[in-house]
Amino acid sequence: MTFPRKSIILIAFLAVLVSCNNREKKNSEIVRIKSETPANQKHNDSTFIYGIPSDSFDLIPGYIKPNGFLSDILVSHGVSMQEIDQAIKNSATVFDVRKVRSGNKYILFCEKDSIARARYLVYEHDPTSCYIFSFNDSLNITPFKKEIKREVKYASSTIETSLWDAMISGGLPPSLVFDLSEIFSWTVDFFGLQKGDNFKVIYEELFIDDKSLGTARVYGAQFNSEGSSITAIPFIQDSTESYFDVEGKSLRKAFLKAPLKFSRISSRFSASRMHPILRIRRPHFGVDYAAPTGTPVMSIGDGRVTRAGTENGSGRIVRIQHNSVYATSYMHLSRFGDGIKAGALVKQGDIVGYVGSSGLSTGPHLDFRFYRNGSPVDPLKVEAPPVEPVSEENKAKFEINKLIVLSLLGTID
Repeated sequence: MTFPRKSIILIAFLAVLVSCNNREKKNSEIVRIKSETPANQKHNDSTFIYGIPSDSFDLIPGYIKPNGFLSDILVSHGVSMQEIDQAIKNSATVFDVRKVRSGNKYILFCEKDSIARARYLVYEHDPTSCYIFSFNDSLNITPFKKEIKREVKYASSTIETSLWDAMISGGLPPSLVFDLSEIFSWTVDFFGLQKGDNFKVIYEELFIDDKSLGTARVYGAQFNSEGSSITAIPFIQDSTESYFDVEGKSLRKAFLKAPLKFSRISSRFSASRMHPILRIRRPHFGVDYAAPTGTPVMSIGDGRVTRAGTENGSGRIVRIQHNSVYATSYMHLSRFGDGIKAGALVKQGDIVGYVGSSGLSTGPHLDFRFYRNGSPVDPLKVEAPPVEPVSEENKAKFEINKLIVLSLLGTID
């Protein structure tokens, strides 16, 4: 659903202005594309498509075949190889025809006569970019940018099984799931969501030709779980947009809540667990996340790799020292991430390996362990220290953002 234009859209627009007041122009929008001549524009009693009067031609659509060439299509519609070569030479800096992709759509604009010679070929390179091959008095290739439309939307839903199921069943764009998981990854345990937990979100979605390109920005969101509420308020500080809670504390923590996305916990931290292979009871000082082989495993924080190798029952393992207090390990990997070796520096979110079943394992999963001062602790109970909050000099501006976001979220049922 979209907000009523006269009330909510205006407030959302003000929120954008406030949050972008320090943003550099090149970062002020996710996408900035406008077409010079919008598709289907009416002008002089002609219907224009890609800026071409379509009613003057017969239109023949098609798709680039595997190992196919534009020249094969054009020659079969009356365009000579000399004309094709000249058009390519005249526009060598505009488009490299070697980058034509099989499966992409094209449209021929052919004369309405028995010869049906092609005068234009429009090749759709990606959802926003097209290239017009002209075979008239001039032989050239012209880029054409489709107009991207933006809509501010809102959504709310209650968890039945998972965040993914709640959002997809509600018809929300899949990209919004990833956006929310990124925003709340430091503060919400997505593996511990309970039935009845709920969320609200205000976001901007992009469209081309009524086809969704996904989300561009999240203007505010709120998770409610077991009587507690976490609100995400966007704000730019030190030239970077981050999300803060209502007290101005960053939602970004020193560590991610989990080292991988969209999985499930198959075994928890325990002082005495029956080992599934050895069939003896012994401590399990970690959390097992069941996930398909090849699922990326991320470092939960910045640090230095102290070990990347194979260790008996642990299989392929990566150990990371994050600071003088905290360390983590990632076990049973199928392979290591690029550049992961002892001594390598990693950033929060870097891929250190991929889920596997190496070592003593009954199936693909990640055994994740967390250490404080060398002693194992339950990863699900670690309270990670936050990063910098909103500074004193920015608090007045942040309070404006907070007021707008809370007002908008308050209108969502």
